[in-house]
Parts: sequence; structure tokens; C-alpha cells
Amino acid sequence: MLRYSAAIQTGLFAKPIAEGDIVYLQAKDFDENGNLRSSLHPEIKADYITDKHLLRSGDILFAAKGTKNFAAVFENHNEPAVASTSFFVIRLTQKNILPHFLVWFLNHPSTQKLLKGQAIGTSIVSISKAVLEQIEVPVPDIKTQRAILQIAQLRIEERKLKQQVEVLREKQIQQKLLNAVKL
Repeated sequence: MLRYSAAIQTGLFAKPIAEGDIVYLQAKDFDENGNLRSSLHPEIKADYITDKHLLRSGDILFAAKGTKNFAAVFENHNEPAVASTSFFVIRLTQKNILPHFLVWFLNHPSTQKLLKGQAIGTSIVSISKAVLEQIEVPVPDIKTQRAILQIAQLRIEERKLKQQVEVLREKQIQQKLLNAVKL
């Protein structure tokens, strides 16, 4: 197991406007599972944005403020984007760790528990950059990382299928009960 190397920076503070040049990612742009919503539009002007703040494919966004802390991989969809101050942007500097693996690790319940245990603040809790930098991430070889990600994805799909089966089963039972009343 190896450690990984990454640069961590805070997101940018900007005031969104109706018509902008750059997408301004905020926590509200993600669903309850940390997935980026598809309906995004540019909300800030490019005037004061430097290249260091522009997100690149593979950057990891970590929501550090509030009660819902999550990590997500940014995948560029041709629109330039920056992260708000709600996020830390983690940019991997070595190729020994896959961005999706680090996201999986940061979103894992045991890591989330550890991070939340070190959160600071009373009204709006937040996880500091120092806490994030101190997290020890076991880094297996790339093949093992891919296998872990594949198993995790299959588990998500299994849960969705079980939920769909439960909904269909409930409809079936309710229909049978209704049919019994209509005898």
C-alpha cells in the first residue's frame, strides 16, 4: 500500500449572475448521492478567474461545509467550471491512484465517520483542509482499485434493482387486495 500525493485548494468565492461565462459549482448542483445534476449553466464572469481555479477532468470536489460531506469526480463536459467555497478541490499529482477510487474511499462510511468526528464549528460545521490532508488512504495497485470500484458499482446497481422489485411487489400486493374487495 502506498500513499498518494495531491494538491488541495479551496473553491472560489463568487456572486452568481443570470448570464455568465463559467459554471459555478455549488453543493445544490449535486443530488443526494453526490452526483452532478445535468442542468447547469454558466453563472459567473470569466474576468477574474485564473487557470488555477478552472476545474479539470479528474479533479475531485470534496464538500467540506455542512452536514452532507461527499466527494465527487469532476468530469469536464466542455463548459469551463470552478468550484465554490463549499468545496475543496483535490488534484492528484501522481498516477498511482484513480480519482474514482479516492472518491469511493472518501465517501466510505468509515472515512465519513472519521471526518465528521474532526469537523469544527457549531452552526455550520466544516472539515478543515488540515484534516483532509491528514487522512491516510491505503492505495492498492491500479488493478485492485478498479476491482474495488467495479464491485462498489455492482452493489449500487443491486440496491437499485432490489428497490425496483420491492416497488413492483408492493403494487402487485395492493392490486390483489383491491381485487379481493371487488369480488
